[in-house]
Amino acid sequence: MYAVVQVRGVVKTGREIRDTLKMLRLHHVNHCVLIPDTPAYLGMIRKVKDFVAYGEVDAEMLATILRTRGRLKGNQKLTDEYVREHTRFAGIDEYAKALCNNEADIHDIPDMKPVMRLHPPRKGYKTTKRTFQQGGALGYYGREINSLLYKMR
Repeated sequence: MYAVVQVRGVVKTGREIRDTLKMLRLHHVNHCVLIPDTPAYLGMIRKVKDFVAYGEVDAEMLATILRTRGRLKGNQKLTDEYVREHTRFAGIDEYAKALCNNEADIHDIPDMKPVMRLHPPRKGYKTTKRTFQQGGALGYYGREINSLLYKMR
């Protein structure tokens, strides 16, 4: 399971990149989506790698993000009680573990919005013009995406 966060805006960019971000449901900066590990999605992520930060999210951070930023239709918070009533999972923590192990889908919870609106990271991005390997905020983070998501919770 990958977490993909849009870091840069799309003003004056090509149509292909704008369309790919739209297909990934990333319409604004600091929005996050959870993407399964499939070749089709990985190709889309590689196409927009200069506008997003992405990496493998762990179950603990995923549970934190779902608890703080997960929303239902009507802008209601996602709670353990809602997950218990509408799914086969006992709570958000168990659901997050199942998501990370590819045993569940993001659409298993009815009425949950697929996009999480995050805060800008505390202390800011280093730079939005360089990759993570060069000391910036773009591209592949690997497991370090968890630290970025923690700053944006």
